[in-house]
Amino acid sequence: MNSLGNIIGEICKVVLPIKQEFYIGNTNSQIAICTLASISLLDDLKDSEILSKVAIIGRLFSENKGIDNMIQYVYQNKNIKKIILCGKEVWGHKSGHSLLQLHKNGIDENSRIINSTSPDPYLTISKNAIEHFQKNIRIINLINETNFGVISEKIKIS
Repeated sequence: MNSLGNIIGEICKVVLPIKQEFYIGNTNSQIAICTLASISLLDDLKDSEILSKVAIIGRLFSENKGIDNMIQYVYQNKNIKKIILCGKEVWGHKSGHSLLQLHKNGIDENSRIINSTSPDPYLTISKNAIEHFQKNIRIINLINETNFGVISEKIKIS
């Protein structure tokens, strides 16, 4: 399944090219925003004043490499304390659901995200990075929320 997933991923890169995965904002901020599969939301947020109020705005398409990259970034940038998880889920992957399950339950002995319903929720990131994520990051769950005003308000009250 993993090699088939990699092949499909490479095809998607050609058919649906995405110019940017993330945008760096105010590196002193404790807030990160993940727009999941909502690329237009990512573009709207990065073109607004919000980028100056958050450390990073990015997307999350996959329940494996994408989560690995996100956890590694948070682990290396320990000033981040909150992730606003918003936007639409990736059909079939449920990367947002997997991120929430990782935060709540961790991984099993096979590095599989416990209770994930995603098709390939296996991580390669270190257990230390996962533990840091679980203990030090607060996730604000706004999955399926794409309203700019609602997301902006969460940044103000977070």
